[in-house]
Amino acid sequence: MLRQRVITAFLLLALFLAALFLLPAPGWGVLVVAMVMQGTSEWARLAKLSGKAANGYWWLTLAVMIGIVLLDMNHVLLHLPVYAVSVLLWLVVVPAWLLSGWQVRQPLLLAITGWALLIPTGLALMDLRAANPWWLLGVMGLVWVADIAAYFTGRKFGKTKLAPRISPGKTWEGVLGALLGVAVYVPLVIWLGGLPAAAYEALPVLTLIAWVGVGLAVLGDLFESAIKRQAGVKDSGALLPGHGGLLDRIDALTSTLPLAALVMLLQK
Repeated sequence: MLRQRVITAFLLLALFLAALFLLPAPGWGVLVVAMVMQGTSEWARLAKLSGKAANGYWWLTLAVMIGIVLLDMNHVLLHLPVYAVSVLLWLVVVPAWLLSGWQVRQPLLLAITGWALLIPTGLALMDLRAANPWWLLGVMGLVWVADIAAYFTGRKFGKTKLAPRISPGKTWEGVLGALLGVAVYVPLVIWLGGLPAAAYEALPVLTLIAWVGVGLAVLGDLFESAIKRQAGVKDSGALLPGHGGLLDRIDALTSTLPLAALVMLLQK
């Protein structure tokens, strides 16, 4: 299983890098829409939508995403409400949801939650790439490093369960490994990127920000695990051999990319 996961991960990384740096903006937009729509299909399954409800949900999401691609979305006032929804979801709703062990059975509420999760992620993929592909890769790399470090540290040293009722395999030792991995990742990015000396002076602050990103990534991972457990499934889908569905691969990105894009917009 691990070998299959690694092979699939390398293939996905190669395809992603090629798309990130070689596709023109319209092609990237089409790719992002396709990803969001795949995520929508998987979310509809987790939300127990079926038949006409699932089809209607899919087509409404497609209409919104096409609107985002076609409309002039370069005005900050058009971005902020989308990202504000994501901030509300991840900093208020999801923590309360997980802490209370809330079991949501209303398909409509779950469908709305899916929009709040997927649409800001799609917009962030386009915004960050339009600003600088390396910025998008840097944020995604942080999440990937945290995930890999948590996985192997948890396997080797994991004893204290992080959230046994939601995801029994995750441990606090894994979270610590993620924090340590990211603490190495940040100065490595500064060095490889040839950033000025001021970046090294800001290293403690940058590391702290990266650790906040790790916390958000863990939150995204746990939330999808909670939704899958409620739906009674192990994976969100079977799209990726050894990995499950697309949502299983982007869960931590749904909670980090929109907030990273929001910070970038507020710096303009």
